[in-house]
Amino acid sequence: MKYRNPIISGYNPDPSICRVGDDYYLVNSSFEFFPGVPLYHSRNLVNWEPVGHCLDRRSQLELDKCRASDGIYAPTIRYHEGMFYMTTTNVSNGGNFIIHTEDPRRGWSEPVWVDQGGIDPSLFFDDDGKVYFTSTGFGENGRQAIVICELDPLTGEKYTETRVLSFGCGGRYPEGPHLYKRNGNYYLMLAEGGTEYGHMETIQRADSPYGPFEACPYNPILSHREDTRERIYCTGHADIMEDANGNWWMVCLAIRPCGKEPNRVLLHNLGRETYLAPVTWTEDGWPIAGEGGLIDIEMDGPLPGEAPKRVCRDVVDDFSTDTFSAHYNFLRNPVSENYQRIPQEKRLLLFGSTVTLNEQDTPTWVGVRQKGFETETTVRVFPERVCQGMRAGLTAYYNMDYHYEIYLTREQNRWLVALAKHVHDMFAVTAQVEVELNEEEGLYLRIDTDPEYYTFRYSTDGVQYQLLGRGAAAGLCTEQTRTMTFTGTYLAMFAENGDAMFADFEARVKDY
Repeated sequence: MKYRNPIISGYNPDPSICRVGDDYYLVNSSFEFFPGVPLYHSRNLVNWEPVGHCLDRRSQLELDKCRASDGIYAPTIRYHEGMFYMTTTNVSNGGNFIIHTEDPRRGWSEPVWVDQGGIDPSLFFDDDGKVYFTSTGFGENGRQAIVICELDPLTGEKYTETRVLSFGCGGRYPEGPHLYKRNGNYYLMLAEGGTEYGHMETIQRADSPYGPFEACPYNPILSHREDTRERIYCTGHADIMEDANGNWWMVCLAIRPCGKEPNRVLLHNLGRETYLAPVTWTEDGWPIAGEGGLIDIEMDGPLPGEAPKRVCRDVVDDFSTDTFSAHYNFLRNPVSENYQRIPQEKRLLLFGSTVTLNEQDTPTWVGVRQKGFETETTVRVFPERVCQGMRAGLTAYYNMDYHYEIYLTREQNRWLVALAKHVHDMFAVTAQVEVELNEEEGLYLRIDTDPEYYTFRYSTDGVQYQLLGRGAAAGLCTEQTRTMTFTGTYLAMFAENGDAMFADFEARVKDY
């Protein structure tokens, strides 16, 4: 059956997958955003529904003032004898931990912490009842390595000392380890080369979970580092799984470059997304992803379940319910009192604090991932607690140093709609226009996106929109940031230094 990649678009990196009967569950990294570790469900591996988050309370996820792209790193999800397990790393607070649940839709346990350093933890449940915990680590002379121990996944208690398992297959930054067992052989799959343009996936095999491992002669089994089609880059950080029909599949991260010919450069603003590829096993027992390690936007494979339907990536919210859906995130640990959904009025009330989008802190901000290059996001804004200098509106937000926003503000007793940009250490209001505000109608704000630009418009009636300005997509790209970053662009509502009502939030994707 034919399907399209990415299977989960927008910032959804470091996928891990497990199967329970005919049901499939997938998790991704979440970094400084809350709730943490988004959880998706599917029955055909293509149509994925967000069903919640694994880390949905502060006792599980402390993100206070964590740096951009710190927080929660790559998770692993596994299912064993009626229990789901998820292990990940909070690099800002505590290190590696494991949580569990019998029903992932009804919440997860408190963390149990594992006394093993590194990142990218994974669990492997062997046939003899032993449970192995792998992560990144170091060998002699500080050489980067994959390390392993045996433990109790319900308590985190280690049964063995941590020891070096592998130094990888020659690529830099061996990470993302996963152990599997097939036909009596143990396979150790790794991401190597770094998560940028040299990314690749390698695999090794042994007779014991402790090795010694032999490298696959066909490595890398997935990589686009030399692919000349220029549609997908950076493939890696993968997980493999056998479906209910006995077919094998790989989920991995990859990026789609923004920009248009002839100005296309190696930049991406949507973040690392989740891709799917069929896996074939060679006669000598090695897995290969896609076509000789290459994948594509359009693919074909023996999908389980019903044929895939068109994937709707729109988020439409009239605020008629009292909870935020699983599409939404907040920045770091939110101040819950600053967000009030009012279903009877179909309004969202945001209480803006003095914390701004430019700070390594928790502004009043709630948003959804940008899930395509061609999108349209609209909302209505109504001032509630009016203060001079207040700001309330929509932002295209990568992190505190890279964001654009269109907003309603009050200055010298005039209502203004303004456009501001923050790139590197430069912050400026680049356009502002006085508006006659009908406080019953509110002000309509809109962000249109394409592969090259974010375009900002406003309207007083919701019909005729006026252009306020544009911002280059290159300003919100991972490769342009002044520190190492791993996330993607959000489209979010926010309020600062005053309160505002929001209505009719729509984030629609046009190009998928």
